[in-house]
Amino acid sequence: MTTARILIVDDNTELVGVLHAVLLGAELTDGHDGRVRIEVVTASRGQEAVGIAHAYGFDVAIVDVKLPDTSGTELIVPLLEACPLGEVVLITGFATMDAAIGALRSGAFAFVPKSFRPEELLSTVEQALTKVRLKQERGELERRYRAVVEHTDVLVVGLDAGGRVELFNRRASALAGIDAVDAIGRDFLASWIPQEDQGKLRDSIAQARVRGRAAEVETGFVEVVQGVSGVSGPSVRRRVRWHVSRAEGASVYGIGIDVTERRALEKRAADAEALSAMGGLALSLAHEIRNPLNAAVLQLHLLGRQVARLPVDDDTRASLQARATIVGDEIRRLSRLLTEFLDLARPRQLVSELVHLGSLVDEVFGLERDAAAGRGIALERRIEDGSVAMGDPAKLKQVILNLVVNAFEAMKEGGTLTVGASRDGERVTLVVEDTGSGMETEVLAQAFDPFFTTKEAGTGLGLSIVRKIIDQHDGEVWIRSRPGGGTRVSVGIPAGR
Repeated sequence: MTTARILIVDDNTELVGVLHAVLLGAELTDGHDGRVRIEVVTASRGQEAVGIAHAYGFDVAIVDVKLPDTSGTELIVPLLEACPLGEVVLITGFATMDAAIGALRSGAFAFVPKSFRPEELLSTVEQALTKVRLKQERGELERRYRAVVEHTDVLVVGLDAGGRVELFNRRASALAGIDAVDAIGRDFLASWIPQEDQGKLRDSIAQARVRGRAAEVETGFVEVVQGVSGVSGPSVRRRVRWHVSRAEGASVYGIGIDVTERRALEKRAADAEALSAMGGLALSLAHEIRNPLNAAVLQLHLLGRQVARLPVDDDTRASLQARATIVGDEIRRLSRLLTEFLDLARPRQLVSELVHLGSLVDEVFGLERDAAAGRGIALERRIEDGSVAMGDPAKLKQVILNLVVNAFEAMKEGGTLTVGASRDGERVTLVVEDTGSGMETEVLAQAFDPFFTTKEAGTGLGLSIVRKIIDQHDGEVWIRSRPGGGTRVSVGIPAGR
């Protein structure tokens, strides 16, 4: 049995007593065939009734239209503001059609003229209680729905007819780097969907809204990230698979699953397969390639000696030596390419020991300090205490060196290179961040691909080697960059104890 609180607002004490007796002696139901126990509270003035509503609440308020300090019609709004799930029934001895219409427009559930029979009032109260119970159940369902929406691990976004955000759950807020309150009212596509993906998501939304058919589409999603200093940095894109469906009216809901890691794993699996095939080719060809290179280097050295003894003028000798230098540089580039290729393809057992990342960073800075000064690059070190990893010191040093050299190449006009490291539980994160030219989205997507490079004399293997080494350490590496906004490479590996 449920309990329903009935608030009677009337200054006629005789009528209040009659209503009190009628209600307490009645057998009412709540709309679900469940009996309702009635609790009656009374007030003789409007201000007193509002105070009771705020303090104790009510399910149904029976209000006389004529009160000493106000009218019952004017009391409807403050009573419903105090108890949004309650219902108000007006009673009056001067019933007119206009008065009844005005009361209903003000939010009253019913307008009952006096000289009513008890069963008529009880029927009205019972109907009002049924509506109250339905509103309470709907409110409970909405609270549960909101709890599910807020705590689920998928993105849930609601859009109005104009494509503006009506709902932005906690997962969407976390990924977008914005509070849900600040997201409400913003244009969703313009704010968080990359321009090249806006058209297909807009079409899916229109299809769901107009035809009522759910649609699925995969797009990028803009994510705000934090720099080494903790300040908001450039935005990057994640991949989200959306299920778009129509809600009430012209609204639509988009339920998104973050598939960034899945797509990354698929790509890494494809790269690993390519590298595996590459390894066999590299090992079989390495001997055949190195022999001609070594012979060419030897012959070039002998050629240089002969040029020095030729009976020619200085300009001719300098021209010949310059050409020999170019050939030597190209041979060394080919040799470096072969070495990197073999490093990438050849399996090698790692040495596992405690590695102080700060010491490795200091060693790399010592090697590259002169090069940085020559390029107008300032070096900053932000290594937190406890930044100790478990891994191969030589390989991890190679990772840092490769990332530092890449950063130098991105800062043609100078800038600042920051290398930081910090520990979070069982992982240590190394961050190499530059203030260089950054990368386009298309370039960023291929950054780890073997042989992909935008440098005129690059091999395209530096980042592939970095990722292979980090994979061997059971770690992960990711890049965040935008044109003109610098690049931030983060490496996460197991911490040392």
